[in-house]
Amino acid sequence: MRPALPSWAGTLAVKAALFITVMCCALAALLGILVHVSVTNQTVGQARDLALSRLKDATAAFEAGDSLGRGARLDPPELPPSLRTLAVSGERGTMVADRRGRPTMWAAGPADGERALAVAVDYSQSAHTIEALDTAILWSSALAIGATLLVGAVAVTRVTRRLHTTAQVARRITAGDLDARVDDRRAKEPGRPQDEVGAVAVALDSMASSLQGKLLSEQRFTADVAHELRTPLTGLHAAAELLPPGRPTELVRDRVTALRTLTEDLLEISRLDTGRERLELDAEDLGALVARVVRAAQASDFSGTPTASGTTAAGGTSTTGGGTSATGGGTSATGGEVTVVVVRNAHVETDRRRLERVLGNLLANAHRHGRPPVTLTVDGPVVTVRDHGDGFPEYLVTHGPQRFRTDGGSKGHGLGLTIAAGQAEVLGARLAFTNAPDGGALATLTLPQSPPVPARLPDGAA
Repeated sequence: MRPALPSWAGTLAVKAALFITVMCCALAALLGILVHVSVTNQTVGQARDLALSRLKDATAAFEAGDSLGRGARLDPPELPPSLRTLAVSGERGTMVADRRGRPTMWAAGPADGERALAVAVDYSQSAHTIEALDTAILWSSALAIGATLLVGAVAVTRVTRRLHTTAQVARRITAGDLDARVDDRRAKEPGRPQDEVGAVAVALDSMASSLQGKLLSEQRFTADVAHELRTPLTGLHAAAELLPPGRPTELVRDRVTALRTLTEDLLEISRLDTGRERLELDAEDLGALVARVVRAAQASDFSGTPTASGTTAAGGTSTTGGGTSATGGGTSATGGEVTVVVVRNAHVETDRRRLERVLGNLLANAHRHGRPPVTLTVDGPVVTVRDHGDGFPEYLVTHGPQRFRTDGGSKGHGLGLTIAAGQAEVLGARLAFTNAPDGGALATLTLPQSPPVPARLPDGAA
């Protein structure tokens, strides 16, 4: 198993620095080798020519019976054996070897067939010159690599900083901030060539503007349609109340009620889309609030229709006569198909109407799309709603609720979960959708420890 690399190891700056370092080292090594080989060949060649010249003079003096001259000797003991063998065989040759701890250029040739005539030329100065050259190459290469890295880091950092800015703006847009823009100054300067980073920034800004325009148009259309439908639906509802009792009248009233509920949901969606919802905070007992939501949902037959806060429709279930209640930590009570379990009660400061709306929609969704029993669990500031049906669709678990999204057929989740997620966001709460390991949908609402700061509306806004 490969060890996990730190997050910074995959950044563009690190990769660019590694690339520049490798290329600089390779280039410095190549140039250093070329210079070293060239200078060494030249230095060795000069020393060899001098040694062979002295060997020639010494050979002439030996044949004439004169003095051999400086540095020339017959069979010196320091002569390398391989060079002695070559000279005895009748050939001339040169070799660099140590003589008394000093580098020496040897040149040897035949003397009288059995002995070798050798000349030693001090090579220490040339060796020191090559060593100094190698040291200078190393230091200059290190300096060049450091300077190149510094300049490259500055250049790459400027590019990566612009890329980071673009990525941050993209993340803000993904989070819902459609006013976020990169506004790259380099891309706006007239006559300046536009690089790839600027092109990406311009494309992102253009995409955000187009997306914002389309979403605002959709929001206005939704609000306008809901407002236009509201008036005729009110008249239609009043007319339905005047119809004589009977099964057809019940069907008409049921459909009119469904249309009114959908219209109210559309209006609520449009208000949430504006991002200008104001909170009305109050201290609430979470266990009692959950029990109240269950009673209201049972009274409305789990229709999910908003009810007045703290009221129960006629025919509702009481807390002592078969209804649902929750009292104290670790207790539970069952009312028909819904069970409320209070593991740990909590007092929260929140907007009661919005919290009831969230829990009511989750409960209505569990009743419509799941199977009993449905369990609401209060564990401190965390409320879970769990049914025993087929669970949430994969797209909903992965991407969250989507308006009127259907799951492979006519079965869909309408606007209820979308409204619940929007109201939870206004409350500053976190609403997560998962599926229980043993089956069933599980919605988890985590309320904030401290209430969110109410959003300020512009002057004159309602």
